[in-house]
Amino acid sequence: MKKSVVALSLAALVALAGCSTPVPSSPGGNPPQPPASGPAAPAAQGGDVLAAVGLAGLSGKQIVDQLDQDPAARPLPLKASVRYDHVVIGDGTREARVPIDGDEFYLSIAPYATQTHECFHHSLATCRGEMVSSDVHVRIVDSTGAVLVDEDATTYANGFVGFWLPRDITGEVTVTTAGQTGTVPFATGPQDATCLTTLRVS
Repeated sequence: MKKSVVALSLAALVALAGCSTPVPSSPGGNPPQPPASGPAAPAAQGGDVLAAVGLAGLSGKQIVDQLDQDPAARPLPLKASVRYDHVVIGDGTREARVPIDGDEFYLSIAPYATQTHECFHHSLATCRGEMVSSDVHVRIVDSTGAVLVDEDATTYANGFVGFWLPRDITGEVTVTTAGQTGTVPFATGPQDATCLTTLRVS
């Protein structure tokens, strides 16, 4: 019985976080859609939840950077979901929203070659991409052609690499790794995904 309760609790966290089971994928699929709204977690004081998961005193941006770059294997023992202007943090029974100040939007990118997963709101605790600790070159341009990012990077232990971009823009992301390249569009509006898992390199 105890194992069943633990399994159900973990499944609930994964479902709330925004990532699904990795599946084989091909380019040209349908764009991700926002997840349907589920029942809200009980209200709680933000400081209580953040203290419970070891994130007290951190800003929204600091939480995102720290958790996405956490070298520990996934899943992490908390809920953490990146939205347009805030990050949702939960301890399994309660959750709190921490604002992301300023005018930046966090886009976390998981390039892949053979398999990916559907994702909309990037889960800092459960999402896993195919290319873990891989050297990549990332180029991000907006719809006017302005270059926002053009740099070498290494994907994190979760297979993602993240960038802070201006809110309310559109553009393209290109990733090159081991002689393979892929390009996909992105957008950073209130209804847009913070989790980009459709970029296939070939």
